Amino acid sequence: MQNHTPWQPEIAKALIAERRALPGAVIPILHALQDRFGYVDKEAVPMIAEALNLTRAEVHGVVTFYHDFRGAPPGRHVVKVCRAESCQSMGCDSLIAHIEKKVGASLKHTAGDGSVTLEPVYCLGNCALSPALMWNGDLYGKMTPQKFDRLHKAKVGGS
Repeated sequence: MQNHTPWQPEIAKALIAERRALPGAVIPILHALQDRFGYVDKEAVPMIAEALNLTRAEVHGVVTFYHDFRGAPPGRHVVKVCRAESCQSMGCDSLIAHIEKKVGASLKHTAGDGSVTLEPVYCLGNCALSPALMWNGDLYGKMTPQKFDRLHKAKVGGS
C-alpha cells in the first residue's frame, strides 16, 4: 500500500530548496516530490521553475516527458504492467485487458474507488519471466489472469 503525505506547498518548497544545487536538479526534485506526495502537483511547476530559473514550460516538459511522473494522486495500490517486447510476445495485451476489467481502470488511470492505479512500463528487466508486473514495487513474473486475480484478492480484497 502506498503511504504518501497530502500535498503541502511548504513541504514542497523545502524539498525543492534541498535539491536545487544538484546537477540536473529538475529530475531529483521531481522524484522527491513524487516520493513524498505520490505525484507532482501542478502547483509545483512554477515553484520549481522559479527556484531553478527555468520557464514553467521547461519544467512542465520534463514532467510530461517521463512516464514515471504522475499529475494526480495514485490509488492505494500502484500496478505497473510491462509492455516491452518480451512481455508483448508473451501476451501482455490480453493480460492488460483482463486487469483493466478486473480493477475498473484503464492504463494511466485510477479505479473509481481509488484502490488501484494502473500504469504501463516499458521494461521491468524480468524478460525471462514474461509477462511481468510490479505491484507497489514488488515484481511478479509469468503473470496470468488467474494469478492476477489471486494477487488482487490478496492485496485489495473482494472477489
